[in-house]
Amino acid sequence: MTATTGINLLEDTWAREIPHDQFARLRREDPVHWHEIPGHQGFFAVTRHEDIIAASRSPELWSVETGSFFIRDQTPEALESLALTLVGMDPPRHTRMRQLVSTAFAPRMIRKLTRDIERRAALLADSVAAKGGRVEFVEEIAARLPLQIICEMVGVQAADEDRIFAWSNRMVGFQDPDFRTSEEDGQNAAVEIYAYCDALAADRLKEPRDDIISALVHAEVDGERMTTHEIDMFFVTLCVAGNETTRNLLAGTLLSLIHHPAARAELVAGIDDDALWTTATEEFLRWNGSIHNFRRTATRDTDIRGVPVKAGQKAVLYYTSANRDEEVFNAPDVFDIRRTPNEHLTFGGGGPHYCLGAGLARAQIKSLTRELLRRHPHVELTGEPRRMRSDFINGIKYLPVQFS
Repeated sequence: MTATTGINLLEDTWAREIPHDQFARLRREDPVHWHEIPGHQGFFAVTRHEDIIAASRSPELWSVETGSFFIRDQTPEALESLALTLVGMDPPRHTRMRQLVSTAFAPRMIRKLTRDIERRAALLADSVAAKGGRVEFVEEIAARLPLQIICEMVGVQAADEDRIFAWSNRMVGFQDPDFRTSEEDGQNAAVEIYAYCDALAADRLKEPRDDIISALVHAEVDGERMTTHEIDMFFVTLCVAGNETTRNLLAGTLLSLIHHPAARAELVAGIDDDALWTTATEEFLRWNGSIHNFRRTATRDTDIRGVPVKAGQKAVLYYTSANRDEEVFNAPDVFDIRRTPNEHLTFGGGGPHYCLGAGLARAQIKSLTRELLRRHPHVELTGEPRRMRSDFINGIKYLPVQFS
């Protein structure tokens, strides 16, 4: 480990830009970098593709449950709640809980959903023309498709989609002043969404339907029914992860096509070329990962690339850096919609926490982007995009554009 100075990977940096220059320096000079946090325990920033995969596939050594997936340490109460979310628990309980909903996200189910996704994507693309082509893309377009799909899968009625949208923003945007009106607002949003989930669960307990909330309230784990709080946390995980991350991937995809007009023109020319759209979707994912990182905590003394890590210390796995690793990607700073292979880590480094909704996200990104370009081959910015202030979510919160 070397003394790399001038590195800052906390939330203010991400609000300005994606720090690709800092990551390139770390991969080259200090791939397991000790990063201080004012007022908190520091962490090791892990920036190489190979090391992130190794940690991701060793949950017995690199725990998420011990300290959560956030960079900063949590209160005991918050840690207890986070350990009830799929993303916040370790095997073997994680494995059993994931099996409760994995069927809904299986490839055959995504194939069944694809026609509905394409229909909804076409309607959204048509709505752009009705607005004269001028839209604020994040809220008016990018947020709509993933919100509609995940709400239907979970069991939320269409009339309540905007409530889920607002609660999600308030809960994940806790570092961004645009999403919170007070210090307590994020907690208040959690209380509100829990109450909504409780009412939904009570209804499905009496009258089950073909949705995920019905499966949860009637499921047993280790011979016992799930508690109300476990169902609440499961519901929040699915609703937030199911719309927030894909929304940001869609916004990032459009912005990358605005910045790369030749690639956009190539996609328009090959609008019905499935092979091209498949490789392009993987490049959209590599280029615009929606999660910067996940934290893990060492369960025993170990090392990464020879750098000693003590039990209880944090390693933060930077997927954004791994997706530009020169040891894995040829010309990683080139946006190449025909790139193959494309071993990006946007959905994680493998192991038990590989993203459950990866197939669903791919289908939505491909469908919406394709239908937009089919109808509106030209798009340009009408104002300056604004990034989310977050050291966890790679979000674009404002993207004003003109389609034509």
